[in-house]
Amino acid sequence: MSLFTKFLGASTALALTAGAAMADPAVIFDLGGKFDKSFNEAAFTGAQRWAEETGGSFAETEITSDAQREQAIRRFAEDGYNPIVMAGFSWGTPLATVAADYPDIKFTIIDSVTDAPNVRSVVFNEHEGSYLVGMLAAMASEDGTVGFIGGMDIPLIRKFACGYAQGVLAVNPDATVIANMTGTTPAAWNDPVKGSELTLGQISQGADVIYAAAGGTGVGVLQTAADQGVYSIGVDSNQNYMQPGSVLTSMLKRVDNAVYDAFSAGTDVEVGLQVMGLDNDGVGYALDEYNEELITDEMKAAVEEATAQIASGELAVHDYMSDETCPVLDF
Repeated sequence: MSLFTKFLGASTALALTAGAAMADPAVIFDLGGKFDKSFNEAAFTGAQRWAEETGGSFAETEITSDAQREQAIRRFAEDGYNPIVMAGFSWGTPLATVAADYPDIKFTIIDSVTDAPNVRSVVFNEHEGSYLVGMLAAMASEDGTVGFIGGMDIPLIRKFACGYAQGVLAVNPDATVIANMTGTTPAAWNDPVKGSELTLGQISQGADVIYAAAGGTGVGVLQTAADQGVYSIGVDSNQNYMQPGSVLTSMLKRVDNAVYDAFSAGTDVEVGLQVMGLDNDGVGYALDEYNEELITDEMKAAVEEATAQIASGELAVHDYMSDETCPVLDF
C-alpha cells in the first residue's frame, strides 16, 4: 500500500485500487464525512443516484484534515478520474493550485468559485431557501422568538442566517431572531454537543423554532429541540425524518443535483459558474409525510407566493456575501 492510501485511509485505498476506467468520475467529501446527514450526504446521494441509474461506478474519499486536500485531488487526477467533484468551499485554494496541472481533467467545486478553464463552480442561493423557511418559522412560532445556529462562522453561513431573518421579519416584523455560531474552525461542523448547548441557550431566551445550518452539529440541535418540545429546521438534505413531528421543515440545498449533473455530463461537463436558486430548483423547502401536518395550507400558499416572487425577481432577498452586511440581523 502506498503512503498516500495509508494517509487517506482504507476506504480510499479500496476506491483507488479498484481499477477504475479512465472516464470514471470521483467525489471528494469535506470534513464531517459523507454520512453527516446534511451537506456531504447530499453529495453522496447525488453520486449514488447517478450510479444506480447508469450502472456506472465512481470513486470517493473522505478527508480528516485540511492537509489532505491537495494530495487527494492530485491522486484522483493522476489516476484518470474525470470529472472530479469536490464538496465544500474549502476546496477552493487547493483546486486553484492543482487544476492547471491537469488541463484534460474536468473539475467541479461546490460552494466556491475557482477561475480556471477546466473547472465548473457551483454556488447556491442559500439566502433564498432560507428566506422561505424563515417565513415558515415565523408562522409556526407561538412566542415570536426564533433561533438560528450556524456551524463555522464564515460568510456563507451568515448568508443562510441573513436570508432566514429576512423571511421571519417579512411575516412578523416584531419577531426576535437569535443567532449563534458554533465556532471559528472546521471542528464547528461536527460538534453535536455544542449544538445541543446552543439550542438550550436559545430556548431559555424564548426561541420555539430553531434553524440549524451547521453540518453534523445540527444533529444535536434537532435532537435537543425535539427533547424540549420546540420545532427545529434542518438543512441541505431533507432531515424531516430525523425527528418526525418536531422538524418543521428542511431547507433543501440540492447538492445532490450538482453532483448528479456533473457525473452525468462526464468529461463534457460545462465549465464556468453555475448558480442554483429558486428559479432552477437549486434550493427549496421539504414537505413530506414527516411534517405535512405541521405545514398548513395557509403556510404553503404564503411560501409558494414568495417563491414565485423571488424566482421572477419581484422580491429580492439580501445576499450577505454580496457586501458582507445583513440589514436585518446583527452577528
